[in-house]
Amino acid sequence: MQRLADDLWIVDGDTVTFHGFPYSTRMTVVRLDNGQLWLHSPIRLTTSLQAQLHALGPVAHLVAPNHLHHLFLADWAEACPDARVYGTRQVIDKRPDVHFDETLGEHPPQAWARQIDQVLFDGSRLMSEAVFFHRASRTLIVADLIENFPEGHFNWWQQPVARLAGILAPHGKTPLDWRLSFNKHKAQAALAHIKAWAPTRIVMAHGEVVAEKDNQFLNESFDWLQ
Repeated sequence: MQRLADDLWIVDGDTVTFHGFPYSTRMTVVRLDNGQLWLHSPIRLTTSLQAQLHALGPVAHLVAPNHLHHLFLADWAEACPDARVYGTRQVIDKRPDVHFDETLGEHPPQAWARQIDQVLFDGSRLMSEAVFFHRASRTLIVADLIENFPEGHFNWWQQPVARLAGILAPHGKTPLDWRLSFNKHKAQAALAHIKAWAPTRIVMAHGEVVAEKDNQFLNESFDWLQ
């Protein structure tokens, strides 16, 4: 586990294959003011990881931010029976085998509303994603909305494809296929909400964490919405 700020950690997990490409996985952990843990995009469950989290507090909230980030959710729900499970409408429809307690929408549930804000980045026929903002650390937390893979992550034939898709650091952005599917008016409204938060750090599930300044990275990442 890597501590990024007070009550904020990231944990990098296994690499998984997606359409023939290696995708790193990352979970973001927030400790709420009541001591409970909020887990964004849970990675593969291990006894070691469970023990590290137990030392921080009880796992109370399991968050699947879009319908691609669900692979390990059932294992966590079984291991943490007192935790509540949250997902977008698409992931809930995709995983009828998992019991979801709440649907992620435009506004945060009361359980974390005082510390974590959220917005639904919607308007695409392919996917919607719930995006989060940890107020105390001014950290934006995304899953696939921005991908920022480091140089050398992909092999010789994958690298040019990833560059074409726009997902290589330091200029990572929304993958090309997803960008092309948006109703830009709806996407611009969500982006305006995100920019208003003025994050100083961006954590994504895939790639390098970004230290942000004056929305510079966001402006470049979302130039496709101009």
